[in-house]
Amino acid sequence: MSDGRGQAGQGDGYGDASEDGFAVTVARRDGEWVVAEFEDAFEDLSTSIDAVRALRSEGAAFALLNVEEEYLVIVRPGPSKTRVLISDATMAVDDDFAADVLDTAGIEIPDIDPDELDNIDGWADGDFGILEDVGVSEEVMSVLVDDSLADPSETIDAIAEELGFIDELDRALR
Repeated sequence: MSDGRGQAGQGDGYGDASEDGFAVTVARRDGEWVVAEFEDAFEDLSTSIDAVRALRSEGAAFALLNVEEEYLVIVRPGPSKTRVLISDATMAVDDDFAADVLDTAGIEIPDIDPDELDNIDGWADGDFGILEDVGVSEEVMSVLVDDSLADPSETIDAIAEELGFIDELDRALR
């Protein structure tokens, strides 16, 4: 079992940040990535949406959520709708926050008996092209979020590495 701190040299400055999960905003400004941690109790998706919108970024802006080291959510508000991707849609069966994510994406909660969740492999769902315009194709995102052996912090590290903001992420989470 991973300790939730990612690979050596990646995400190694997280300290206790990943134990309860973490939330960061990521924005592209003047050719540089800006990453900042923000408080999110993972009770309502509007907290993340508001955090990204408050950036008032003219470039790419999104939030990466490590929800209690259980699953990952990417949130990208737009002018007409909010795009989301969740690494484990089965979490929505007994997790209100995950259910809110699926509702935002227009995806039905999986029809699974909560007692059977431990026997079912979770699956990612939502907009796999959510970061395509900034450099992570649908195919690459699918591989990254469908890795059932990776902890959410490891997947976030992989996304940050792919887009080139791993150092900024490390600094934000120290």
